[in-house]
Amino acid sequence: MGTGAVVPAAPSAPASRRGTGTRAAETAARRRRLVESAVALAGEGGYDAVQMRDVAARAEVALGTLYRHFSSKDQLLLAAMAAQADTLRCRIEQRPPRGDSPAERVSEGLRRACTALERQPRVTSAMVTAMSSTDGDAAPLKQAVQDSLRRMIAGAIGDDCVTDLDAIVDVLGHVWFAALAFWVGGMSDTGVMADDLERAAHLLLDAR
Repeated sequence: MGTGAVVPAAPSAPASRRGTGTRAAETAARRRRLVESAVALAGEGGYDAVQMRDVAARAEVALGTLYRHFSSKDQLLLAAMAAQADTLRCRIEQRPPRGDSPAERVSEGLRRACTALERQPRVTSAMVTAMSSTDGDAAPLKQAVQDSLRRMIAGAIGDDCVTDLDAIVDVLGHVWFAALAFWVGGMSDTGVMADDLERAAHLLLDAR
């Protein structure tokens, strides 16, 4: 290119597209603040402390805006649970569990996830309560939690061929929820949840 040549500027995005992108980012940020506010309140006082008006005030949004995103505190807490499950999955993918068999790797991954949940007992208790919600609109959020669990377990299994993976994930999910309910209800000690999941993983995977 000769001296003095003018390099054409890269075409800028249309104003309407930029505006749409900005609005989407703002909406996502607002939704994230609402979920984080619900988690903070749950950490302070458990399930009963998560009141919609308090969540809106802490997140600095109008109450009507909160209801446009979430129609109940159960949906808020389930959104938090789905986000936490995805974060746990990402961490396990970044540092894969070790073990010579699928059961050993799955057990280690689930143990690490249980340890993370046990660090915030009030938040975990609130999320477990929300998981029992009969709200039909909450079903997609429950499915998001299940999807993250499935990907976590499938990642721990790795290249090993395992039949009936979906059924195994379903059973492990049921065992996990039951173990969580026992723990948050004070009927089992810290660490027992991971032990129960390890036994279940071996029973389900060792014979395959």
